[in-house]
Amino acid sequence: MTSELDIKVRKSFGTLAMNKQRLPSSGLNKLGVPAYVGEWILEELVPGEGVLTDEELAMLGQFTARMIPRKNEENVYRNRLLTRETVSILAHMNVEVMINRQNEDRFARIPVLGFNDCLIPDAIIEENENLLKQGMWGVVDLTASKGGGIQVVGFEPMQASVNLDGFRAKREQFDADEWRELMLTSCGYNPSAYSVNQQIWILARLLPLVQKNMHLMELAPKGTGKSFIYENISPRVRLTAGNISPAVLFYNNKTGQPGLLARYDVLVLDEIQRIKFEQPENIISNLKTYLANGRITRGGLADIPSDCGLVLLANISLDRDQRPLNELVIEELPKFMHETAFLDRFRGIIPGWKIPKFHDGSVAQGVGLKADFFSDTLTAMRYETRYDEWVKKRVTFDSKNTIRDQLAIISNASGLLKLLYPHRHLSRDAFYNFCVMPAVEMRQLVRDQLWQLDEEFHQYERNIKVSVPEDESLFVST
Repeated sequence: MTSELDIKVRKSFGTLAMNKQRLPSSGLNKLGVPAYVGEWILEELVPGEGVLTDEELAMLGQFTARMIPRKNEENVYRNRLLTRETVSILAHMNVEVMINRQNEDRFARIPVLGFNDCLIPDAIIEENENLLKQGMWGVVDLTASKGGGIQVVGFEPMQASVNLDGFRAKREQFDADEWRELMLTSCGYNPSAYSVNQQIWILARLLPLVQKNMHLMELAPKGTGKSFIYENISPRVRLTAGNISPAVLFYNNKTGQPGLLARYDVLVLDEIQRIKFEQPENIISNLKTYLANGRITRGGLADIPSDCGLVLLANISLDRDQRPLNELVIEELPKFMHETAFLDRFRGIIPGWKIPKFHDGSVAQGVGLKADFFSDTLTAMRYETRYDEWVKKRVTFDSKNTIRDQLAIISNASGLLKLLYPHRHLSRDAFYNFCVMPAVEMRQLVRDQLWQLDEEFHQYERNIKVSVPEDESLFVST
């Protein structure tokens, strides 16, 4: 059944909204297609409501067979190119810049087919700068080049038009509960499966998208959907669980290739206990520098500014009351991450143990914003500094809070303000309960770890104290 909120979202956002039941019923996730690509395909090919019909599934099957290559089809496509056919595929593509004694050039990479050295016109790169960073999804036209090899001759990227002023104006049409539910649905979650507080903690996962250099941890038992949102939200977010080396993370001194922290808006290290870190002392040393000042340095050969947020996801054990088994909640993280100078640089810890396990009923059922538009809107907010200033004027800190405590809480609260009240029209209580208190709680969890690990932090009170003015007039104007 179509709810009143679904109707309202459709009326307000028009073609920028879609029924979130469409994607799970399409089977596109089984092809390795992330949600923001899958929704784009569905709206281009078979727009509609509810689960896909047999006829729509047949149309989708024909499209995917024609346009989406499988990983074992490299030779099939090479053979088609050999016959001088122009081949069009929907795939992820990025551009590598090679500078060495033997070669100076730029090559396109299409990982799904193992094509690593495709020639590509300068004009396509200039029109799509993100090809040089995290890469882009789109329709790629390929031919065999006259001199041998493969050449990109056309590229149509997936694009969403973002108008932040228009987005803020649309917020005025929804009350707080409706807007929070819309945000959850747009992420792929069913808001009715969660309490209000649980919804806030799920939305806190979006903070690194809307805030620059937002470094967070989320600690939770298995099955709460920690990685779900990051896998499907945006091509500017990279989720990795493989081996990590200084070259992969920061800068490859041999090739001159910037690492993941320089190429994405958000880097998520999933199941941190299972990741194998090469040269962990080197990684932590460089990470401390990066987390403190947003600069990537390595061996004096690189000095790159970046606003990428780092998110660490870890599974922890709970007791029978669903509380962390260890008072030191980071106890199960790798020991080299227990260094207080490293921990203190994180804005907060999301208490994932307060979020229920993910199940069939947790998946979005209603109308939400299209993933590409939603994610592009969120990342566009990273550059809106007025929210930080707005928060600063309305939060007072106890004199015994550290500068890092203050900066973290301001950043956390500002991010929640962007997500929940982008128009900045809210009551004093709403600001305090839904922006400030969750911001404080996330940073308090960091303070708790520092307090237990190092007596140096006992010079500060264990509990962070902040206050918000009672003057309601401060919260009705921007």
